Amino acid sequence: MRLAVVLEQCLAPVPGGTGRYSREVAAALARCASPDDEVSSVVAWHRSTTVAAVAGVRGPRRLPLPRRALVAAWERGRGPRVPGDAVLAPTPLFPPAGGAPCAVVVHDAVPWTHPETLTPRGVAWHRSQVERAAREAALVVVPTQAVAEELRRRTPLRELLVVGEGVTGDLALPADAASRAARLGLPASYLLTVATLEPRKGLDVLLSALARPEAPDLPLLCVGQPGWGGLDPVALAAAAGLGPDRVRVLGRVPDADLAVLLDRATALVVPSRAEGFGLPLLEAMAAGTPVVTSDAAALVEVGAGAARVSALEPAALAAALAEVAGDAELRARMAEAGRLRAAAYSWDAAAGALWSALRDIASPRSA
Repeated sequence: MRLAVVLEQCLAPVPGGTGRYSREVAAALARCASPDDEVSSVVAWHRSTTVAAVAGVRGPRRLPLPRRALVAAWERGRGPRVPGDAVLAPTPLFPPAGGAPCAVVVHDAVPWTHPETLTPRGVAWHRSQVERAAREAALVVVPTQAVAEELRRRTPLRELLVVGEGVTGDLALPADAASRAARLGLPASYLLTVATLEPRKGLDVLLSALARPEAPDLPLLCVGQPGWGGLDPVALAAAAGLGPDRVRVLGRVPDADLAVLLDRATALVVPSRAEGFGLPLLEAMAAGTPVVTSDAAALVEVGAGAARVSALEPAALAAALAEVAGDAELRARMAEAGRLRAAAYSWDAAAGALWSALRDIASPRSA
């Protein structure tokens, strides 16, 4: 079977969590392929496509349109088709009908549940593409039951395949962890966030929580690229009354550095207003890092009792952080529970479920 994976998100200005998903799921599909299978990738026309190269995946093959033109064409159901027996689109950017049957991954219901946390253009684009997927896609995949329920309630989608995510092997703690920690200037204790810097991620609520007297007196380290909305954690911290030493923005970091950051953190905090899965939550649990999350439904589903859940409100979040930071025995129990919960997910398991579904929709010539 010839499977083509759209890896354009890997070349986006801010790849974000869906870029990580795209890369990891393509690599897992290649690892789990049978000897008669071929996994290739396609992207828009870019001068360099190196960052979209994935081990075991042939390509990427450049389509004859640059990114903006390809997005404009595909969102109208026009433009170049993708050859193969089946196509996997790891985001709602997918080729027009009439070519190989396509499976489309929809990561969340945020454009319907929290449209104010996205740009108007982003809301309109995602809504239109999901509606097109309901008409044209052979299969729609979602990461959690929470997303499936919201999409069934708010969109024409009904038949949805729930396939979870996994933890990259690149997050294994490196041998030079101590020197990396020294280079990063990591304090003895700190809180960590891993998220694109944008309004949906709830950093404003977290910083307000940290300014409360009952909150733990720990610095917050923020990993992630700037998204939309001009969100500045340092400025938000100052507005909340926090000193300049309480927040550090590290930007995008290599996976080896992220492994060290997770390993040494007092807790990962995921204060999102909405999520579809919460990959950093899973990665932290796999590392044995305690996690404090908001009560967004998908985060509660993935955490499944292994994370400390708080209402997304400063007083409640401050109390949850104080509870976790102040109790070493609790953190040890959370670490053990998190590792057990994370073991229920893997990229190879996700790839196995996807291969089975993709074979069901593939063109007859692939049989």
